[in-house]
Amino acid sequence: MHKAGFVNIVGNPNVGKSTLMNLLVGERISIATFKAQTTRHRIMGILNTDDMQIVFSDTPGVLKPNYKLQESMLNFSQSALSDADILLYVTDTVEKPDKNADFIEKVKKMQVPILLLINKIDLSNQGSLTEMVEEWHSVLPQAEIIPISAKVRFNVDVVMKRIKELLPDSPPYFGKDQLTDKPARFFVTEIIREKILLYYDKEIPYAVEVVVEQFKETEKSIHISAVIYVERDSQKGIIIGKQGKALKKVATEARKTLEHFFQKTIYLETFVKVDKDWRSSDKELKNFGYQLD
Repeated sequence: MHKAGFVNIVGNPNVGKSTLMNLLVGERISIATFKAQTTRHRIMGILNTDDMQIVFSDTPGVLKPNYKLQESMLNFSQSALSDADILLYVTDTVEKPDKNADFIEKVKKMQVPILLLINKIDLSNQGSLTEMVEEWHSVLPQAEIIPISAKVRFNVDVVMKRIKELLPDSPPYFGKDQLTDKPARFFVTEIIREKILLYYDKEIPYAVEVVVEQFKETEKSIHISAVIYVERDSQKGIIIGKQGKALKKVATEARKTLEHFFQKTIYLETFVKVDKDWRSSDKELKNFGYQLD
């Protein structure tokens, strides 16, 4: 009998969802940086064996939206509650169970198996961990609680074992050679955005969107042309940097990661354009592939 199902990963920002997703899928599918709001879309990573297909889904951290882009991010997180066969609710040793209580209420009503994963336990001690488990058990009594550390891979194999046990009998949803539901261009934009998240401070990374305008693939190489959109002229200057040095650094680092990801020689051209207040524009957000109500 073949098993298949959607295993959706949800939780607040910065609890380690993307790191966990990459470990479970065994491929670098989601951006994982130390900054909050790194994941903006719902990203699927597909794990195939002969008798099983697990469709993992990483989602943006749950937050109270301040602008249209964040509303779209919350829509992606909430959509993950409606089609999960198994829900992985990720929290950590710092977070209190009453954070984003509205979202927890929605989780409580779910009829599917819930694995509540307390991440970053390498930063905790046994006493406080026991308290945390009791506290979470009273908030989500139907959830199975597993303490983990994605960073040092502690208990990740236990989580995987439980997922396999809980997976429903079903034919595969995707082709057996498929790794994700996203096209190659999507990963180009995510990798460039990751470098921007790493190299720029404050508001800059959150005001940036990346669009791939050209993606020409041959047997041994890929020629890519990408536009980095910002909201203000001043941001454009910061992204480019003095004598173009900052942009050059981002492009070089992105090219290295892309070569590793695609296992081909990458030729990358980057441009910076201003698209005023794109994060608050329905039209622009739809153009960039965000899900609006």
